[in-house]
Amino acid sequence: MVAPTPPPIRYGRPMTNLDRNLAREHPNEARGGSATAEDSDTLTALIRSLTLVETGTDRFQTALPVEKWQRLFGGEIFAQALTAASHTVAADRIPHSIHGHFLRPGRPEVPIAFRVERDRDGASFSSRRVAAYQEEVLVFTLGASFHPAEAGFAHQEDMPDVAPPEHLRSEEDIRREQAGAMIGAVREFALRSMPIELRPVTPRDFVSPVPQPAIQHFWFKPKSSVPDNGLLRRAVLAYVSDMMLLSTALLPHGTHWSTTRIQNASLNHSLWLHAQPDFSDWMLYSLDSPWAGGGRALCRGSIFDRAGKLVASVAQEGLLRLR
Repeated sequence: MVAPTPPPIRYGRPMTNLDRNLAREHPNEARGGSATAEDSDTLTALIRSLTLVETGTDRFQTALPVEKWQRLFGGEIFAQALTAASHTVAADRIPHSIHGHFLRPGRPEVPIAFRVERDRDGASFSSRRVAAYQEEVLVFTLGASFHPAEAGFAHQEDMPDVAPPEHLRSEEDIRREQAGAMIGAVREFALRSMPIELRPVTPRDFVSPVPQPAIQHFWFKPKSSVPDNGLLRRAVLAYVSDMMLLSTALLPHGTHWSTTRIQNASLNHSLWLHAQPDFSDWMLYSLDSPWAGGGRALCRGSIFDRAGKLVASVAQEGLLRLR
């Protein structure tokens, strides 16, 4: 006898109608044009992948991604694990420090089971550990700390002074223009439609790159609207936080995996959330790579809202070697 499928976890407390709306296109928010059906579909697919099924006490499972790639995108499993942990804490406790370790490549054809351990619920902080399994094989671990909003000392770094997004070109358009000269598997990736639009302040040459400082800036925004739900928006930001990091470490070497066979993978990823993300306007992702060596690279990022508020800080160590 086949057990009935458990109901999906819905974002927010109390439960909302989000799951019933997932099949519908999300209305577009102003970004210089109207969202296409394809734009809405890609974001809907991302939201579906971040919507977990509860399979037991502190146990959750993903649906399969709609689009399959060679392996799971690290930001996706990172965001899913954060979502699982978030479902086990009080609603007023917000994640502020999240650290993940990628142990094995994820298989896109196999669902992921998340097991959450409640390490501690103190007066001010809650700590959670998450283990992600595919067919009983451990592929990823995550630790997260949660803390309610609290007043205190406040300061932040300034947002870089860069060109605004309105007159910049889409990274996706640039990739598609140059896709013909890319090696096979990367060419397929370059032609994909993504749920997040990226607009580089300095467009990259994927085919004939030249050495330059390991610094780059991207404006980003979901291609259609994200439901106004704090948990979901934090998960989407966690997803985006894994983008563009390792490519920053390639800039000083005048190469890119679009034309050079490079083995790359996230080894560990850290995200510190400072404020609730608001996707009603563009956000800036400012990245740098202070070091690379021994087949690894360290990359850092700062995410600002349009007004200059520092929303999140990111750090990642990744595998980066010529094949």
